[in-house]
Amino acid sequence: MTDASPITAAVLVIGDEILSGRTKDRNTGYIADTLTDIGIDLEEVRIVSDRMEAIVEAVRALSSRYDYVLTTGGIGPTHDDITADAVAAAFGVPLVFDERATAILKAHYDRRGVEMNDARRRMTRIPEGADLIPNPVSAAPGFAIGNVFVMAGVPAIMQAMMDDVVKRLPAARPLLSETIEAGRGEGDVAAALTRVQEQFPAVRMGSYPYHDGTRFTTRLVLRSRDGAMLAAAAEALRAALAGI
Repeated sequence: MTDASPITAAVLVIGDEILSGRTKDRNTGYIADTLTDIGIDLEEVRIVSDRMEAIVEAVRALSSRYDYVLTTGGIGPTHDDITADAVAAAFGVPLVFDERATAILKAHYDRRGVEMNDARRRMTRIPEGADLIPNPVSAAPGFAIGNVFVMAGVPAIMQAMMDDVVKRLPAARPLLSETIEAGRGEGDVAAALTRVQEQFPAVRMGSYPYHDGTRFTTRLVLRSRDGAMLAAAAEALRAALAGI
């Protein structure tokens, strides 16, 4: 695996409540951290409303553009939980009451003495041919079809599902990083950073200005999967900064 051919992923966050601000997205950061740990590049995050056409379009676009797509939200028991419907439509397969999911939920509710009503049964609808993603928190499973992993929006449930999803993803070479405190404003270091970036095009370089409490300064972050190249680029950048 090289920087020229990373494994890529996108996150699709689904829900009117996220777009309205009533619910804050806590899932994207967790997924990003997890993917980074195993060397997969998260390249896009998209948030869409609970509209069938919006979800279908996003699933089709992202699944064709990236190696993997991870969705959160919209697989609960209410009428506006339409992610399963949309993903089935995106892949052109029927949405069925899955026998495996039904058995899991029935056993879960039987243990609690809770009725398996129509709303709860709705959570057993899975696109035909999909694999289930276990849900050790509240039983209702997510699912995986093609290169798309569909998970719940509730953070605790999503994180539990992600524990299973990560086992299905290939581990790439992790992206290494080195941070250099420039001690100067971004305008002062831009030319030196550009020269070193041109010298090491395979190393990603970013500048992040901030105020340290007394002055504006810049944090420079270098990223690469090649440890030796990263070290060489960092050394060259430090030398360039010393010459300013």
